Amino acid sequence: MRRSTRSPSCVARKTQQTLVLLAVCWGIGAPGNLGAQSEDVFRAFTAYIKQQIEADKRTFLDAQTCTEWFYKRHRQEQRLPQADRASLRSLDFIQHRALQPSECQIRYPQGLEGAREDFSRSQSSLSVSLTFYRFALVGDRNDDERYSGAELRDMLESLHVPFNSLLPQALHLVALTTKFDAARGGSSAESVMNGMGTLYEKGYRLTRQDLTAFRRIAG
Repeated sequence: MRRSTRSPSCVARKTQQTLVLLAVCWGIGAPGNLGAQSEDVFRAFTAYIKQQIEADKRTFLDAQTCTEWFYKRHRQEQRLPQADRASLRSLDFIQHRALQPSECQIRYPQGLEGAREDFSRSQSSLSVSLTFYRFALVGDRNDDERYSGAELRDMLESLHVPFNSLLPQALHLVALTTKFDAARGGSSAESVMNGMGTLYEKGYRLTRQDLTAFRRIAG
């Protein structure tokens, strides 16, 4: 079997060319909010996180509503004699019509435990999303709503992603959203908290403008 004689530098060049090709292909085929130019990376990244925050909020509120409904129903059934429980179900439905209990039963066939598990999971996801949004705001050091090359480099390297200024901005955006998705998937904000600490060591701060934007989306 013939062994490869390519040098490490040759392999590195091939890898670099592959990354550039992937980035170009991504820029052509990516959704509108991710096919970004340099000045749009900040807007695209924050919009991507905002979209997930809104989804997390809806899931969290739905799980909270159903958890409360299942819990109240469980307590009421425990207090009533067995003979009265059938009449309770119809009355309970009318009393909580605004909470749509039938949807809770469909969404959580396991009942209270299923709703509580989803409540806990969605709470963790929302926390990660909000933390990443704060990181995205802090990364815009001068609050001009765009990431300079230096800001992108600092952000990516704080997340342990190598930065290459020759690569298209779309690929840097993909790297950021991939890190965000991975953190949400693991329900852990540790990586982004560490990254934010690294940015703070370099002089980045959560400014008054950042705080206003954060409160607007968190509220």
